[in-house]
Amino acid sequence: MTIAEAKKRMQSRRWGVFNHFLYGEPGSAMPGGPDLSDWNVRVDLFDADRVAKDLHDIGAGYYFITLMQGRKYMCAPNAAFDAIAGTKPGEACAKRDLILDLSDALAKYDIDLYLYYTGDGPYKDVEIGEKFGFLEPRKNVRMAFAEKWAAVLEEYAVRYGDRVKGWWIDGCYDYFGYDQELLTPYCNAVKKGNPSALVSMNNGVKEDLYRWYEKEDFTSGEFNDFTCIPGKTDVSPSVPHILAPLGVSSNGSPWGAWAKPGCKRDGKYMKEYIRQVNEAGGVVSVDIQIRYDSTYDPAQLACLAEVNG
Repeated sequence: MTIAEAKKRMQSRRWGVFNHFLYGEPGSAMPGGPDLSDWNVRVDLFDADRVAKDLHDIGAGYYFITLMQGRKYMCAPNAAFDAIAGTKPGEACAKRDLILDLSDALAKYDIDLYLYYTGDGPYKDVEIGEKFGFLEPRKNVRMAFAEKWAAVLEEYAVRYGDRVKGWWIDGCYDYFGYDQELLTPYCNAVKKGNPSALVSMNNGVKEDLYRWYEKEDFTSGEFNDFTCIPGKTDVSPSVPHILAPLGVSSNGSPWGAWAKPGCKRDGKYMKEYIRQVNEAGGVVSVDIQIRYDSTYDPAQLACLAEVNG
């Protein structure tokens, strides 16, 4: 498959679901429930088949999940990470390869898998962050860090190959010191695993769609609500992509709606919004909350079920 064909494939999927699946999220279990402070327990609880079925039932064309974010906890084994961090298998990177299981479950319903990675590594775990070479205040990105962190990405990308259709790499901010040269190791790592994999580098929330990396295949498109319609800004040859949370902010902040339950927009609005974005050649990724038992907020599922209704 060529990159042009991969972009058309993404566009044909129209919209998808995005899940933050991270250590300590969405919170503690009920008394007597599983110990969610154990990352391997958390990963083992993830029911890939149930998630795939729910996504199929609401008509999602693709699925994004976080491979990690900010900490050492990864959703799958990674020897490169362990070698650099000095961790043992299963100590930081999960023993279960959740991504392989997810790709198998989603394939049964012809739902494409995309992965979320970051450009700032395990900076919150200070000891390990130091070994990679990037910590707060995160304004000192150097090639030495990018190459180490890209080696972890490359191991995943090579293992998964064409099971993963694309990568959304967060935290590639210019105020961290990122530029075109420093982003290239991540792009190269992705393409080594699958030359047709689509890649996007996120430089933060902007007022309109924004093309940051010169070789990116789809825009990062991070927003806090579903209001932007592609067309005002030319982002070609990238696929116009929107990512925003459907949930309701827990603290009143526009940033507080990510991975939260509830619906800031109803099904009628989302159906029309996604139609307009699709008409403009774009796709929409909808962030919703996934609970520790792999269930979703029924209100969010009902809302999204109206999109294809």
